[in-house]
Amino acid sequence: MVDTKQEIERKYEATAEEAGPSGRPDLPGLPELTGAGPVASVVSKGVTTLDATYYDTPGRRLLADGITLRRRTGGDDAGWHLKLPVGPDTREEIHAPLGDEVPSEMAALLRSRVRRAPLLPLAHLRSERDRKHLVDADGTVLAEVSVDRVTARRLAPEESEPVRWTEVEVELAEDRGHDQRLLDAVEVRLGEGGLHRAESPSKLAKALAETEAGATAVEAGGAKPGRPAKPGKPATTAQQVRQDAKAPRRPLGAGDVVLDYVRRQLDALVELDPAVRRDVPDSVHRMRVATRRLRSAFRSYRTVLDRTVTDPIGDELKWLAGELGVERDREVLTARLETRLAELPDDLRLGPVEARLCHWSQARRDSAREIVLGALDSDRYLTLLDTLDALVADPPLRPAAAKPAGPVAAKAVLRDYERLAARMATALETAPGPDRDITVHQARKAAKRVRYAAETARPALGKPAKKFARRMEALQDVLGEHQDSVVAREALRVLATQAHGAGESDFTFGLLYGREEARAADSERELPGAWAKASRPKHRAALGA
Repeated sequence: MVDTKQEIERKYEATAEEAGPSGRPDLPGLPELTGAGPVASVVSKGVTTLDATYYDTPGRRLLADGITLRRRTGGDDAGWHLKLPVGPDTREEIHAPLGDEVPSEMAALLRSRVRRAPLLPLAHLRSERDRKHLVDADGTVLAEVSVDRVTARRLAPEESEPVRWTEVEVELAEDRGHDQRLLDAVEVRLGEGGLHRAESPSKLAKALAETEAGATAVEAGGAKPGRPAKPGKPATTAQQVRQDAKAPRRPLGAGDVVLDYVRRQLDALVELDPAVRRDVPDSVHRMRVATRRLRSAFRSYRTVLDRTVTDPIGDELKWLAGELGVERDREVLTARLETRLAELPDDLRLGPVEARLCHWSQARRDSAREIVLGALDSDRYLTLLDTLDALVADPPLRPAAAKPAGPVAAKAVLRDYERLAARMATALETAPGPDRDITVHQARKAAKRVRYAAETARPALGKPAKKFARRMEALQDVLGEHQDSVVAREALRVLATQAHGAGESDFTFGLLYGREEARAADSERELPGAWAKASRPKHRAALGA
């Protein structure tokens, strides 16, 4: 059993001048914080000893992504803590009861980063924490300020001598949200007392930096699997800055643009994995979109990346999108049917229609969640992530990758557009009925591919590519509304059959079916105009092909 909360905090340390000749471990005394924003008083909560062991893979994959995993005793939240970055000053903190092994729920949340690597003890930190609560005039706790005197040792690859330092943490109370003004007001007071924001993002990062002064980049900073470690950034002189500004810049190549897009979608896959496992709203949809964008990039930019390498990866991405799609399609369909049902007056809702819809959706949800989690826990999925990492690390570039990005990207977008135009012509010429439903759906998929190709091209083509993608998205919305109606009608037919078999009235489901038919007809009438607007020659000319 795990608990989750959002942690919003800032860390501070003393300047070398304020900290004394050694630079550490002592801080100047905390400045007066009463009167900082709404702070009316500061209440001491005593000193606590915290003992924590931090875990990571031998290659420091968690550290590379700003993630920490620790087993901690002491204080009022002893147990396993997993912290995932969310945004500036903000992390998602997941807590599990104390035990000797990494909890299985946490191990699952880390699988997209860890893959098959073991999680081993990396560092040991012991902190003497002096806690103070900042409270308002009503006695409500606004934040906690902690002065931590830390003793740290690196445990792997070999044990180090201990290092010591003192730092200050300011953490908002859980019900305060992201109260930027309070944090800023406290920061001003701390700055007046000789403190500044800590350079290291976490205690673990600082401990490793302090104990590995001569370590390699991989040892000190960690690296994403299959990708090189991020080296330390050297100091830059003013003369170097001026020289860099004058140096000619290499034109953006097609390979640069496509690989950057691929990297961003791969990062999205990895980062969304824990959210999907935790059933965070919209996470399945976003992860599915990332898989589709990756597959689309491989197909649209086959002149840049060798398709003999990317086609098999695309097949695996199609599999993953399909597994995710079961849950996503259920979400969309359930929301649509609930909305349509709520639109009906009470006298047209005959029988237990809400209960039947809820039961039908829940049964599908249980099955869909099992499919999604089964896919994410499979070796097939981990192999796909490893394969994508290998592609990014050693991309199978074709000659067009070295060419200027603009012409190559424009040609790719327009090639996909011609494919869409052919499918739209077929859809518009097909008589209403099941055959048109199929052709409209095929056109929708083609429009999505053009949109993703244009999104990929945006760094090379700028605003014209952005506008082109938006026009394709608008067309996709009309096509998608039609397809959603097709899927909704099939679901309503099943629900009506089930209701009839149970001796219930099927009138309401039949009524909704008829309304969905009318919506599909509206979409079909709207489609020629939407296509005429999206297919104006001036839009294609703006791409500069």
